[in-house]
Amino acid sequence: MSRSSRAVLAVTALLSAATVAAVHVQQRWERERLHSGVLRDLERQSQKKENIRLLEEQIALTKHLMEERDKALMEKRSQQS
Repeated sequence: MSRSSRAVLAVTALLSAATVAAVHVQQRWERERLHSGVLRDLERQSQKKENIRLLEEQIALTKHLMEERDKALMEKRSQQS
């Protein structure tokens, strides 16, 4: 083999190895990015459920407070009469 053919073979082998390594790194990065997206979605779903629970609790407390306020107003009016 001539010196130039050896050089071309070496450069080609290095470029092929670098391409394979770059593809593997890119695939690993893409897999991690997709996985972090799934984790973010799960966190959002969990936060949404928690927000809905808190909203329902707040609605129930507001309803209870308004009932107590109305009851107190009725008692006050009956005492004034």
